[in-house]
Amino acid sequence: MVGIPELYQLACKQNIAVLRYPMAENGSMSVQLPDGAQYIGMDESVSDGGVQERVHLGHELGHCLTGSFYSVYTAVDSRQRHENRADKWAIRKLIPVEQLDDAVASGCTELWELAERFGVTEDLIRKAVCLYVHGNVAQELYF
Repeated sequence: MVGIPELYQLACKQNIAVLRYPMAENGSMSVQLPDGAQYIGMDESVSDGGVQERVHLGHELGHCLTGSFYSVYTAVDSRQRHENRADKWAIRKLIPVEQLDDAVASGCTELWELAERFGVTEDLIRKAVCLYVHGNVAQELYF
């Protein structure tokens, strides 16, 4: 399982600075400046060394490493495509399909159990199941 230190190492290796910045409304965000520099901002409330930090950092790295950025002027449907790309990257990194299959085969089938086992939120587990079963992260269609 990819831990929080490995995610920070990946950010460092990719020259993505992770900064602490108050943003209580959404917990984290990522930006790319005109010169190509990328930054991730994380609120102290999600920097808990656990599930929230892992999920937020994974998602924001997904934005950075897939180039899925948008602005306030971007159309809503395009924003959702960028969010979905970031989620898919995070899922593949934090919940690899082979490990999810192994967990289910060993009897770990409840969403809360899977979330606990992978150190992620139930929301991300639902999206992972949707991605690996249906090819998308539209959990609202299946749960």
